[in-house]
Amino acid sequence: MELIAERITRLAESETLQMAKMSREMKSKGFDIIDLSLGEPDFQTPQHIEDAAKKAIDDGYTKYTPVAGYMDLREAIVNKFKRDNQLDFTVDQIVVSTGAKQSLSNIMMSLINPGDEVIIPSPYWVSYREMVKMADGKMVNIKAGVEQNFKITAQQLEKAITPKTKLFCFSSPCNPTGAFYSKTELKSLADVFAKHPNVFVIADEIYEFINYTGKHESIAQFKEIKDRVIIVNGCSKAFAMTGWRVGYIAAPAWIAKACEKIQGQVTSGTCSISQRAALAALTSDLAPTFKMRDAFHHRRDLIYGLLKDIPGLKCSNPDGAFYMFPDVSSFFGKTDGTTTVKNAEDLSFYLLNKAHVAVVTGTAFGDGNCMRLSYATSDEKITEGVKRIKNALAQLK
Repeated sequence: MELIAERITRLAESETLQMAKMSREMKSKGFDIIDLSLGEPDFQTPQHIEDAAKKAIDDGYTKYTPVAGYMDLREAIVNKFKRDNQLDFTVDQIVVSTGAKQSLSNIMMSLINPGDEVIIPSPYWVSYREMVKMADGKMVNIKAGVEQNFKITAQQLEKAITPKTKLFCFSSPCNPTGAFYSKTELKSLADVFAKHPNVFVIADEIYEFINYTGKHESIAQFKEIKDRVIIVNGCSKAFAMTGWRVGYIAAPAWIAKACEKIQGQVTSGTCSISQRAALAALTSDLAPTFKMRDAFHHRRDLIYGLLKDIPGLKCSNPDGAFYMFPDVSSFFGKTDGTTTVKNAEDLSFYLLNKAHVAVVTGTAFGDGNCMRLSYATSDEKITEGVKRIKNALAQLK
């Protein structure tokens, strides 16, 4: 007798977390594993943010918090959007959640009815797909391969929209590709949405500050669709605060209210100490964030140069985030005499077992021709990791 709810059997385990788990297990057995699987900055949270959290404990911030977040933090988020994005919001449009992942889930559960279509460009972040499933929606995939720098066109978008389309969800800079939509490219998409007033847009901007173009661009800047755009952001990537679990949305007030209602029944307000730390992060000098960004930029240049030298890999040069997403399909059907690589999943396991390097299959992100490598690690690990990958791939004939 099956006791687990059917919605759980529909749900896939996060492939990124699965690979990280396997990597840890091999490390515990004594293997020298270089982990390029997890999207987590390797920097420590900046000192002034840690100090704010310690002070919060001393100041007695140990009680339940408002479901939508402390008022001063929400005001700081409003000011952040004005300062960094030239976007105007009010505090009733802001909801603070336990990470941007909860923010995304809240939105999906608030807007999607059974059978509603959600357009998601691929490659996409793994959890978008599963969140749509949990909300009983239907994912509609628009494919954008390496030949178009993993970015969809307005023509592709127009073709994918149907009377059942409720949501469009994308990230820029993108996980897993690092692709960054320019203002011109976003305007072309916004022009399509302007013709379809029943379609809402989730703009996942968690990698906003990790971009190498000089300026972040948000699709919410276009007034004709702003009242249908929900921006998702958070502290994990920009401030190396992955474990603190602070995300937030800026949305039409009625959507923010719906998200607050869901959150009130699931988790209530985000951790009080983390919120005080987030307040310090969003109101202080961004110099530490820019220093981390510059380090990621250097690492991007390093790993791109190394990957370009591997015969058979097709690699784009990403404008943001901290991932490389090379096309590895030329290795499919090849063997080292013991292992035959049929697809990207086989290749990721081959590299883990043969080269002792953890990467993630592109299948997890909606593109079975690719694999994702995170360069949120040291120069030494990047250099050694790619060296091992190059040697292991050279054995496939």
